[in-house]
Amino acid sequence: MGEVFSARSLAGSGEDAELARAREGDGEAFSRLVEPLRRELHAHCYRMLGSTHDADDALQDALLRAWRGLGRFEGRSSLRSWLYTVATRTCLDAVRSRGRRALPVDLGPASARAVIDDAPVTDVAWLGPYPDAGLVDGSGGGPGSGGPAGRYAQREAVELAFVAALQHLPGNQRAALLLFEVLGFSVAEIAAMMDTSATSVNSALARARRVVAEKVPDRTQQQALRLIGDARLRQVVADYATALERGDADTLVALLTEDVTWSMPPLPHWYRGIEAVTDFAVRVPLTSCPPWRHLATSANGQPAVAGYLWDEAAGAHLAWSIDVLTVRDGRISAVTSFVDAAHFPAFGLPASLP
Repeated sequence: MGEVFSARSLAGSGEDAELARAREGDGEAFSRLVEPLRRELHAHCYRMLGSTHDADDALQDALLRAWRGLGRFEGRSSLRSWLYTVATRTCLDAVRSRGRRALPVDLGPASARAVIDDAPVTDVAWLGPYPDAGLVDGSGGGPGSGGPAGRYAQREAVELAFVAALQHLPGNQRAALLLFEVLGFSVAEIAAMMDTSATSVNSALARARRVVAEKVPDRTQQQALRLIGDARLRQVVADYATALERGDADTLVALLTEDVTWSMPPLPHWYRGIEAVTDFAVRVPLTSCPPWRHLATSANGQPAVAGYLWDEAAGAHLAWSIDVLTVRDGRISAVTSFVDAAHFPAFGLPASLP
């Protein structure tokens, strides 16, 4: 793969021994080497690609490439850095072939009134939610240090606003920003990983930062959630679920900010402002849908609720949507309902509730 890295020793004799066995064709030794890094590599693939399913495929492909190319790993960098190189290049190939993922806000203006019987759009690659269980603990963590070297902590770096903003960047800018700001690699290391110059990396970083600054709120969700505290957050989530289950418009509206947005990928229409969102909520989920049940969960470093709709034929509530809540000053400023039962397995959620 032609990598050139600054000199680093491998992390201890145990890793040296496992690496030697892996080089000799021991697949189990290779699995033991990569297992501690699997979750953070998967999260990196999600940030690059905006889809848990695409991240699954990219990570599997990257680890296969790494296994086949292990003989070219000379140990001049850490194994972690080398695996990030392989994963990043794999994701860049996927970005070139699949393009970027979108949310309804990317497709057109908000609707002022509820759109009844909104039909899913299937020819758009939609952004998907990410289960928090897939995140490693702690912050960004620089290469080899395990400490906070990047600007964004792990949970901040999967927040919906940030991942959605990344989708507006070309692949090279997306990769450079993540490797530098989230993972703490140096410009020189990133240039080697992406087989380019330090000048090109700095240029990509400057452009990426401008785009992200325009699209991401100054206050991250992690900061907003710390301000309101766990007790208030649990109450907001519980009240949201209860209001939908009881068809209680007053309680639901009281939870929302004046500039709230509500979107439901893969449905194309979305709503902005308390009047439009109220009209939608009253006419669709609160009155037109079958009875709801909900389970609290978390996604993209944010509170979330798994929604199940009653199905008479099945005699059960069936998986319907993962509602990711964006919170500001103790109220909900955005609801992003990812409507697809296919999202549920990644969250470890049941397909139905009796």
